[in-house]
Amino acid sequence: MSHVDGFILAVPKANKEAYREMATTAADVFLDHGATRVVEAWDDDVPDGKVTDFRRAVKAKDGETVVFSWVEWPSKKARDEAWPKLMADERMKYEPENTHFDGTRMIYGTFTPIVDEAADGKTARRGVA
Repeated sequence: MSHVDGFILAVPKANKEAYREMATTAADVFLDHGATRVVEAWDDDVPDGKVTDFRRAVKAKDGETVVFSWVEWPSKKARDEAWPKLMADERMKYEPENTHFDGTRMIYGTFTPIVDEAADGKTARRGVA
């Protein structure tokens, strides 16, 4: 069964291009280490909620936007085996002066899909974990 890493973070709107470049490099690293898909999605319409919402979850400040991202893996085993290797990859080196967001406000986790359907009606993968 496939596996997903999910991320939500706040990025200053002025850093959109720099963030996109960094995310493109990170996507290459994930894909080089076995991920099957990487998606980085920039806030388009993220409404304020009455109790909670994406902006509050990452403590987004004025001038920041929400980024919603995920990395798909063929399995949890593939993800777990790849993770130490991709963190050791030189391209993932942490350089505070080149970080375009506050990583302390990033929310992340790993997930096992319980529904995975394709738009063309073909089942991508059925089953409950």
